[in-house]
Amino acid sequence: MKYNTNAKRLALPEYGRNIQNMVDYCLTIENRNERNRCANTIISIMGNMFPHLRDVNDFKHILWDHLAIMSDFKLDVDYPYEILKKENLYNRPPHVSYNDNEIIYRHYGETLERLINKATELEEGDEKEALVHLIANQMKKSFLIWNKDSVDDRKILKDLTELSEGKIIRNEETFKLAEAADLIETPQRNNKKNKKNHSRK
Repeated sequence: MKYNTNAKRLALPEYGRNIQNMVDYCLTIENRNERNRCANTIISIMGNMFPHLRDVNDFKHILWDHLAIMSDFKLDVDYPYEILKKENLYNRPPHVSYNDNEIIYRHYGETLERLINKATELEEGDEKEALVHLIANQMKKSFLIWNKDSVDDRKILKDLTELSEGKIIRNEETFKLAEAADLIETPQRNNKKNKKNHSRK
């Protein structure tokens, strides 16, 4: 009896030994037209093995790449796509550099810093004041996520002044922020809200 453990290693085990045997047989076909027909039949069978991937971009292209890999790039057929080159098969992907943008306060995040910069460009008025309120309350909420104990509104407004490079200055006595309890949702508050909504229905 012939055991699979004694057979040659599968290039792509996910397709199984039978598909590999079909590819090996296709390599032995001398007539090019017959070889092309055999290759297309193998591609159809491979595609039927993973029907949930049919909507994936370039699914057919991937199958033809896999066929080339399983034949060790020796299968001479009319490929409908430009096939992956053997020398590129084990190349490492290009290095992805880390974002080196310097964030002054990481707990506020880069997006909030961009919003602050946008707010500094607005003319004084209701629109700017509304945006500054939204920003300051979001800063307070972000601060509370990192430090659940407490937060001083003066600290938030001081950070806002620093992040805006002194262009946005607000006084805690006249510029009121939302209460911490209103910014952070707790399981208890969620349960109360759900009960209220349920009772209204």
